[in-house]
Amino acid sequence: MSTVALNGGLHRAAGFYESVIGKKVVMAVTGFFLFGFVLVHMLANLQVFVPVGPDGVQALDRYAEHLRDIPPLLWGARVVLLASLILHIVAAWQLTILNKFEARASRYIKHASLASNYASRTMVWSGPIIFFYIIYHLLDMTFGTVHPDFQPGKVFHNVVTGFQNPVVAIFYVVANVLLAFHLYHGVWSMFQTLGIAHPRYTPILKTASAVFAVLIGVGFCSVPLAVLAGIVR
Repeated sequence: MSTVALNGGLHRAAGFYESVIGKKVVMAVTGFFLFGFVLVHMLANLQVFVPVGPDGVQALDRYAEHLRDIPPLLWGARVVLLASLILHIVAAWQLTILNKFEARASRYIKHASLASNYASRTMVWSGPIIFFYIIYHLLDMTFGTVHPDFQPGKVFHNVVTGFQNPVVAIFYVVANVLLAFHLYHGVWSMFQTLGIAHPRYTPILKTASAVFAVLIGVGFCSVPLAVLAGIVR
């Protein structure tokens, strides 16, 4: 590919991103990757409920060990997720600024926002809260810098000992409830942005978004609550 063609492609991509629809498409595509990660991560976490196998290894620890056995896949996924998270946050912040600017210039937009649902109204502040929750989660369960008894490779132990602190457990529950609200509006918006909308299918897609969000929220919250209740120990 020539330098001229490459520069032209980059220029067109930058021009597309500068538009409102471009930012929404970026949010939709990156949101798709992030939603996929959240779903897989939740299913992995639910392995805390799986009994210890004949080899004496807990299912969650075995899963984590398999991930570490494939460094290129693990680090490739981390790079894609980090890039997706950064682009998602930047695009969301820019869209929020644009929406506020347009709301001042248009009374119609201001009134229309009053009719938005609770999930969409919480997107502005739930996003940053979730971002800081991710940072804390990494420091807690991945790097162990804020964990009371972190043991590398012992994921099940780290989860149980971490959530035995009621403050930490409740913090995770609240953060994941906000994540569920965020996902509900985010998944629904993703369908709309990608043009997947039809009077016949729109109610189904909206219901599916709510079901996915509830399942994700319940799945994540069940782990710290089960530890607090002594079901998982």
